[in-house]
Amino acid sequence: MPAPLHQIDPHADDTAVEDWPAITATLSRYVRARTDRADVVEDVVQETLSRLVHQGRIQKLVSIYALGFRIAANLVIDHHRRDRRYVAEREEEPTSQMPLPDRILAGRQELAILKDALAAMPPLRRDVLVRRRLQGQSCAVIARELGLNPKAVEKHITRGLADLHKAMAGHGAARGDMQ
Repeated sequence: MPAPLHQIDPHADDTAVEDWPAITATLSRYVRARTDRADVVEDVVQETLSRLVHQGRIQKLVSIYALGFRIAANLVIDHHRRDRRYVAEREEEPTSQMPLPDRILAGRQELAILKDALAAMPPLRRDVLVRRRLQGQSCAVIARELGLNPKAVEKHITRGLADLHKAMAGHGAARGDMQ
């Protein structure tokens, strides 16, 4: 249920005292409905109250809530504009497309491990794996060119991949020990 909005009676005497806690709570709810950031809510409410007090000293306020809502809305818009500008500036920073040096080193180490694992494989398994994975040949073409059964080609690929995975897993365990 929305909080009742109290209006200042223009015909009342000038000694009326505003209910600042109620005004603060109402402004906080209003701003919180327009932004998710608690720090912005606090900043906007504080600045709104400051401006309301200042305006109240300069002139008689007909509706402190209406003026407070307008000030708060404008301040929220200002915060969003400022945030959007900072995000745009961060996105414009030049970034290198080159991988980081440690990633290059790790890639070279992994490549060396894969080369060693390929060299340790039986020649036929290595040939089948290279044709399938690196050259993109189908199992039927490999079987026909090497004079093998297509199921034998699939088994060579499966075993070859298992050998590569085992070599990489051994590398990962060794790398984990060093860190």
